[in-house]
Amino acid sequence: MVESDPKADLKLYLQGARETLIWKLDGLSEYDIRRPLVPTGTNLLGLVKHAASWELVYFGDTFGRPSGESLPWLQADAEPSADMWATADETREAIIELYYRSWVHSNTTIDALSLDEIGHVPHWSDHANGVTLHRILLHAISDTQRHAGHADIIRELIDGAVGLLHGNENMPAADRQWWDKHRARLEGVAEDARRN
Repeated sequence: MVESDPKADLKLYLQGARETLIWKLDGLSEYDIRRPLVPTGTNLLGLVKHAASWELVYFGDTFGRPSGESLPWLQADAEPSADMWATADETREAIIELYYRSWVHSNTTIDALSLDEIGHVPHWSDHANGVTLHRILLHAISDTQRHAGHADIIRELIDGAVGLLHGNENMPAADRQWWDKHRARLEGVAEDARRN
């Protein structure tokens, strides 16, 4: 029987999602990482900024372990969705470094506390506020994977690049011609469904 360490497993899945978000920026211009390709303005660098910020809250403030990072975009007087995009003076490097620092801070909290440790999420309602580290880990994994999915689609819209992680794309080995035929076939299925 294989031995399992639940905390190590959870950290592994969180780290995979983190690395996917960072990887989606590789090789793109400043314009492309900030480019809003959907009506809500979702963009790659904004997703990284958002993930970094909320990790610091969930694994910091929630457990009385504030990071000391300045996050003005999360303040009550910040404009809506200020954590979802980077201003012109917020560089790619600064946001990536913030994310890396959030990993260190979060991992330190995860390593220091038991999965049953109780914390209080500052912005959650009182009836849902008492949470365990286990629940916060699940929440962070779910949220980061959700945003990694957003990043997958945004990146594909930018330059067609797809995949899970560098070196593990987790996609069928197929050329552009195959994908074009596949997409055309799916479009045909959708048209058939619309007519029925």
